[in-house]
Amino acid sequence: MTHLSHLPRTSWLRGLAALAAGAATGTGFQPLDWWILVIPGLAALILLVRPTTGRAAAGLGYLFGLGLFATTIAWVGVMGPPVAVLLVAVMALWCLLAGWAIRCVSVLPGAPLFQAMVWTATEVGAAAVPLGGFGWVRLAWTVVDTPWVGALRWAGTTGTSLLVALAAALLARVIAARGKRRVNNAVGLMAELVVVAVLATVSGAIATRDSHDDSVRVLVVQGGVDGTAGPYAMGYARSVTDNHLSQTIMAVAEQRVSGKGAPDMILWPENSTDIDPILDVESHQIVIGALAISKRPILVGAVTDGPDDDERQTTSMWWPASSPKPTSIYHKRNLVPFGEWIPARSFFLPLIPILENIGRQSVPGTTPGVLDSTISGTKVPVGVVVCFEVAYDDTVADTVRHGARILAVQSNNSSFIDTAQTPQQWQITRARAVETGRHIIVSTTNSFSGLVNPDGSVALRTEEGAHTNFTVQVPQESGLTLAVRMGTWLRVVVVLVAAGATVVSVIRRRRDMLAQANNRSERNVRHRH
Repeated sequence: MTHLSHLPRTSWLRGLAALAAGAATGTGFQPLDWWILVIPGLAALILLVRPTTGRAAAGLGYLFGLGLFATTIAWVGVMGPPVAVLLVAVMALWCLLAGWAIRCVSVLPGAPLFQAMVWTATEVGAAAVPLGGFGWVRLAWTVVDTPWVGALRWAGTTGTSLLVALAAALLARVIAARGKRRVNNAVGLMAELVVVAVLATVSGAIATRDSHDDSVRVLVVQGGVDGTAGPYAMGYARSVTDNHLSQTIMAVAEQRVSGKGAPDMILWPENSTDIDPILDVESHQIVIGALAISKRPILVGAVTDGPDDDERQTTSMWWPASSPKPTSIYHKRNLVPFGEWIPARSFFLPLIPILENIGRQSVPGTTPGVLDSTISGTKVPVGVVVCFEVAYDDTVADTVRHGARILAVQSNNSSFIDTAQTPQQWQITRARAVETGRHIIVSTTNSFSGLVNPDGSVALRTEEGAHTNFTVQVPQESGLTLAVRMGTWLRVVVVLVAAGATVVSVIRRRRDMLAQANNRSERNVRHRH
């Protein structure tokens, strides 16, 4: 990597190096989890774009992005290869912008900080644009199994990505420097690595000592679905609901026979019923049957009809044992384009026929995922995050900001069994547990269900494809971490600083080019005379 900056400015070798650097960075994510390559991978991009033209830097950034996203999110191809190609191509545009802007700000004093800001700002942008964004690939997710994991508690997702990117920028400067400057830069890099690790360790120790006011005994049901069905897996609606009823009956029977303590509540996953259990008689009877047998409230994941004709919503329902209908409802806010709804539907459906399997157009909810719930006679606000929503900063943070004492993730990953998607989502969930300072209880149809501790460690995790259930004690927690308090403001600051630094650097580069042109003109005039 020490010779990357000396490759010919427009050579195919430089492009190949950018593609490889992006792929290397992508291996830092699950399932490979080669996090040791993340910092040098991004450092390679910084070295590659620094001596080039703006256009070449943009092209190298795009190639880096193709390597990064092809390595990490090719699993969307289960919805059809064109979907994967399109998503990778679109997401790589953010790396194109990053490559160009990183090259721009390289002329500024303190360039490594601004380069890190630029990268992090493009992560923030990718998590919001287009079509609601897709923040699935962020440097912060790669620290979960590193000494830096505790940084998520005080720096949050944005701040942790910034710290990783800064380490990469400092490494690039160490490699590019010579003599005493290399030594000084190396000292700066080592100082950042050590300081962040120490602060993260202290933060992790605090997380394990946090006091809990009380706890809730939760029965988690993973009813199972035919995971071999790929994109058709959501079609087994009635059988999936039956499976969750069966697992609930088995769990209750085992509890009563063994004499173990009964659960305080039951958690079913997203899509545990794909037919509206309020309007459909048979689905309603299945849920009522589970309530009658368990005599406990159930948090049901359902697909509900409406709000208009030929529309649907992905819904979390708090259903008390004695009630004929749910008493509190949350509608999923962050819907997956081409997974739950189809933008430009009339255009894409003829082009990609497999999208017909998505069915009715989903409509997003608008309120935070906090359910007004009563457990064992006590009001206990339960926070709900549904599947891919775990990757959206504000959606997760809103649950604890609005008072959630328990944080639950309901998910249906049936289409993605045995792909990189499921371990990646589990990794993101672990990061969110640290960031929010909450235990997170996870229920899936047939993927990874379990319990994650506030320090990111795993208390329990099921196997993919299993039809199972388990009961865990989930502490009720309160208070907000610094990451949750400052997350929105930090994103704004990073984007504004990155944008401002880029504008300043562009003006500075143009001013320098104009000055050089004037100097050449003056020399030519003097030469003629």
